Amino acid sequence: MLWLASRSPRRLELLQRLAIPFQVLDLEVPEVRGEGEAALDYVRRVATDKARAGLAAVIARDPAAQVLGADTEVVLDNRVFGKPADADDAAAMLRSLAGREHEVITALALASADGLHTDTVVSTVRFAALDEATIAAYVATGEPMGKAGAYAIQGRAESFVAHLAGSYSGVMGLPLYQTAKLLNPRGVS
Repeated sequence: MLWLASRSPRRLELLQRLAIPFQVLDLEVPEVRGEGEAALDYVRRVATDKARAGLAAVIARDPAAQVLGADTEVVLDNRVFGKPADADDAAAMLRSLAGREHEVITALALASADGLHTDTVVSTVRFAALDEATIAAYVATGEPMGKAGAYAIQGRAESFVAHLAGSYSGVMGLPLYQTAKLLNPRGVS
């Protein structure tokens, strides 16, 4: 059985697009960047931690379990923009991203009794310039809350994106091409 170790409704929706049967695990996995930890290493570690914690939770009842963990972070100038703490934090993030190019890193980890397999996708997103009224109106929708970098590319913030190079679904939180590529050789299709 495939298990998705994620609380993200977007990841659940995206994985459903692959038409693969799976179940969801609601786990509490700390997402704290270590001092001096490179952004790429941090995202990979969190995805791996989620997959391993999920496997530990189900392996006794499902010895053939395969657990998919993922993490997505927005990175600008080596600063990791996680989920905003509040509306002021969301607005500050959007001000920083406005008119600039940033990276969105999504790491995948598939854990099973046979081991761990990983993949990482780095997409580049350039935002248009955003004025204070646009930022305030967007933050007021509530959409930035719970989203890395304080935006949802699949929502209203799509109109902020002047350029995207990489995986649109990866920016949403689960790069479908790479996910299918990770799962298929391991008998999940």
